[in-house]
Amino acid sequence: MQVRLAREYGFCFGVRRAIELMETTAMQGAVDSFGPVVHNPQVVQKLSTKGVTVIDNLANARSSQVAITAHGVGPDVIAEMQQRGLEVVDATCPIVSISQKNARRLIDDGYFVVIYGDANHREVKGVLGWCRGQAIATTNLADVVALEDGMPRRLGLLSQTTQNPTAFANFVNQVMGALLDRVDQVEVVSTLCNATSKQQVAALELAAEVEAMVVVGGKQSANTKHLAEVAAAKGLPTHHIESAADLRPEWFCGLQVVGVTAGASTPDDVVQDVVARLQEMG
Repeated sequence: MQVRLAREYGFCFGVRRAIELMETTAMQGAVDSFGPVVHNPQVVQKLSTKGVTVIDNLANARSSQVAITAHGVGPDVIAEMQQRGLEVVDATCPIVSISQKNARRLIDDGYFVVIYGDANHREVKGVLGWCRGQAIATTNLADVVALEDGMPRRLGLLSQTTQNPTAFANFVNQVMGALLDRVDQVEVVSTLCNATSKQQVAALELAAEVEAMVVVGGKQSANTKHLAEVAAAKGLPTHHIESAADLRPEWFCGLQVVGVTAGASTPDDVVQDVVARLQEMG
């Protein structure tokens, strides 16, 4: 069985930067990470061996150094860190930081902000935190149309950085079509991650050449989930796994060519283990 890798996969700049910052900080002493630095269990486990402990409440901080993860946080979290006298290590992805700044600018300019994304995702929660209550996050047009306090006259549209570009464009078109006569101004800001977009395009290209796709990455990773959605949309059998141990031989019976891609927070050695295991199965 032939195994083909996508031309773009794995660690992006923001993830690599966050991990390196965590490792460098941990060399100077123990560090607490406010949430997992990225949504990948292997990365979190490896960092734990180097002195990085994940906490979900700042009251549980055991180190004087506390890191903001690649997903970023809102100003309220930063303020609490400072009030507690903690040394803040900011590992926010630069692309996410740009999204936060755009959200804050739009709010300062009198816009109501709509973020195309998962309202429960850490990145989106962080961006919402900069909007002073004048924003919603959704992927559903009906939520925008049904804004409780009446339609704002100025509307700003952003996206979660890991969303599918085509899906975001379609959402923008839907909003414009439904609300253009009800608002005075609409500003659309592309806050999509270029690396994520390239990975999705590469996954789509590979899906056209193979009989099944394996997508490697954390089950909580938004960008990995979207890669799996892109492949599945081509009608291919698509398997989202976290490691080679998750592979099942019966998935590939009778197949000649299998494609592999990986999310932006997936280490290269994990991907190579998956490729090696697939080759053994063939």
